[in-house]
Amino acid sequence: MTIDVHVRDLRYFVAVAEELHFTRAAERLYVSQPALSKQIRALERQLGAELLRRDRHGVALTAAGAALLPHARNVLSAWQAGAAAVEATEAARRSTLVVGMSTSPGRGGLLPAVRSRFTAEHPEVTLRLRQLTWDDPTAGLADGGSDVAFVWLPLPDEERYDWTLVAEEPRLLALPESHPLAAHAELDFADLLDEPFLALPESAGPLRDHWLALHARAGRPPLIGAEISGAEETYEALVAGLGICLVAAGNAPLITLGGVTTRPVHGISPSRYVLAWRHEDAHRPLIGAYARACRSTVGR
Repeated sequence: MTIDVHVRDLRYFVAVAEELHFTRAAERLYVSQPALSKQIRALERQLGAELLRRDRHGVALTAAGAALLPHARNVLSAWQAGAAAVEATEAARRSTLVVGMSTSPGRGGLLPAVRSRFTAEHPEVTLRLRQLTWDDPTAGLADGGSDVAFVWLPLPDEERYDWTLVAEEPRLLALPESHPLAAHAELDFADLLDEPFLALPESAGPLRDHWLALHARAGRPPLIGAEISGAEETYEALVAGLGICLVAAGNAPLITLGGVTTRPVHGISPSRYVLAWRHEDAHRPLIGAYARACRSTVGR
């Protein structure tokens, strides 16, 4: 038979068993003596056994009480250890901030500059970087693995997040140096509609649409040459001639290695790079501090 007993009742029982005096046990527990007696009687009813014998000579453990005492102490000890483990885990969580990203923020040493400002204010806090692929456009915010993240807008389920703008940059066209369009100094997006494009994974949702510039295609579906989930994959696909792609100006150095170049494109909106966090976590002091350090670094 399963019996649900409150930890409080075991704590009361152990106090009386150790004091062998209800008044002293009540004082030790900071409860009234009648309330303590009531709880002990309730525990005895639950267990179906007398645990403490009360008479004019005082209080004594019964055989059942003596049998229960070491187990009750073990339960209380295990509970205290569990509570301490939870407290330690929460303390560690409060003293660690996980920063998610899918590509290095770059942009003139943004990340180390933010780290420097943040750690100057919170030297006791550990910053941990979490690198993810472009399959997750939230860079770990959605699954709770990141506390803050450097991400591109738009985000899926955008109402779940708050953010501060890091950079607004034009989108450039990245293409092989051997591509015929590379002969032009600049291009109109309308001239690219028949070109195969490299696309983010479908799991990127609205961000995939953004980098394919669906809003500028007047309803014409894009031709997908390949899917890419990171900067290295993008470079390799460009060099292989699998397609062209749009890239934020600040990220162009990541892929304009040997054989790849970029050109300005007219007719599309700029990209927006932000530091984001979950709306439900906006009250957390460390998130606010990191956001302030970021805004101070970028001059916003």
